[in-house]
Amino acid sequence: MEIRLLAKNKPEYRLKIAKAGAIKPLISHMSSPDLQLQENAVTSILNLSLCDENKELIASSGAIKPLVRLLETGTSTAKENAACALLRLSQIEKNKIAIGRSGAIPLLVNLLENGGIRGKKDASTALYSLCSVKENKIRAVQAGIMKPLVELMADSGSNMVDKSAYVLSVLVSVAEARTSLVEEGGIPVLVEIIEVGSQKQKEIAVVILLQICEDNLSYCNMVAREGAIPPLIALSQSGTNRARQKVETLIELLRQLRSGNAAARTSQVSA
Repeated sequence: MEIRLLAKNKPEYRLKIAKAGAIKPLISHMSSPDLQLQENAVTSILNLSLCDENKELIASSGAIKPLVRLLETGTSTAKENAACALLRLSQIEKNKIAIGRSGAIPLLVNLLENGGIRGKKDASTALYSLCSVKENKIRAVQAGIMKPLVELMADSGSNMVDKSAYVLSVLVSVAEARTSLVEEGGIPVLVEIIEVGSQKQKEIAVVILLQICEDNLSYCNMVAREGAIPPLIALSQSGTNRARQKVETLIELLRQLRSGNAAARTSQVSA
């Protein structure tokens, strides 16, 4: 508890505590049968990881597997703080692979779906960081991440629309994620965000829809059928230059599709 509080309240002590040899004993305490000791240990590791110089030492001292174990077996506080600690460690690129291969992704998806509001936020932020790596994107999709992401984006009262959309924007660079998003009913939710969301939410929804539509005529057709063009035209009158360019690109894709369908119907009638 003393180390936990020192590392939280005295940033200048974080490196000193690590150099004094505290990290390995704290890691061992994360596996203690004493739940309070577990919580103090994982929170101490989290607080020490706020010092950039400590991240490598924490990971190399064997913290990743016990942190992942706490995601599965810990108290709600331990799970939340384990997710935060993994987020901090994932800011070192090579740790993203190690964390993903240690089984963290399905457990973070479970926390995203079933945790409290803080747990959902911690899980989404950790997943956003970890899923910059392709193999972790695949793991997240296989773990069923799309269902909770779509549900959270559809619930404006969840306070998770932005965070969920940002995680989704990272995932949809892989085909498996785009397929899963459509299967979970994500397109109507994204179009609704463009209609009624905040400016930031609207812009991230456009980024996602553009990635979905660029190489798939069927998905593009689904977006058009949801009535996306009028709210997109309204959105094109506001926002940053970069955002307006993406909106205009998406509008053009949808208009080309509509023109192509009209031409095909005319050809069929003529025949």
